[in-house]
Amino acid sequence: MAITQAMCTSFKVALLDGEMDFSSNTSQTFKIALYTSSATLSAATTAYATTNEVSGTNYTAGGNTLTISAAPASSGTTAFLDFADTTWTDATITARGALIYKSGGSNPAVAVLDFGGDKTSTAGDFTVQFPAADATNAIVRIATP
Repeated sequence: MAITQAMCTSFKVALLDGEMDFSSNTSQTFKIALYTSSATLSAATTAYATTNEVSGTNYTAGGNTLTISAAPASSGTTAFLDFADTTWTDATITARGALIYKSGGSNPAVAVLDFGGDKTSTAGDFTVQFPAADATNAIVRIATP
């Protein structure tokens, strides 16, 4: 089993099909679910699934709802957006990675995050901190080669 950080290929297709909307007036909800080291997540992941999702105190299947902290913008030839950090409060969980997905319908995948190893909280906060909202670091970036 492995978690490989990637922008999901199905997400790229969904963008071209106009199925994803990250604008500030969107009615779409994006979520982040946490997974154990037994999960297999990669660019080939197409949708949220409960298989090998973490369980524990103060974690609910499906994960947390994300807030877009930086609306879609561009710099040079790169478009990007960012989410606000998200926290599971007073949680006892161990996670190896995460999946960002659009909640609803088939729960289509957006991106896989690899934490680089197990991260644990014991009756404490478990926070996913997103990088800076810019063309080099934002968690969702579309760039030309």
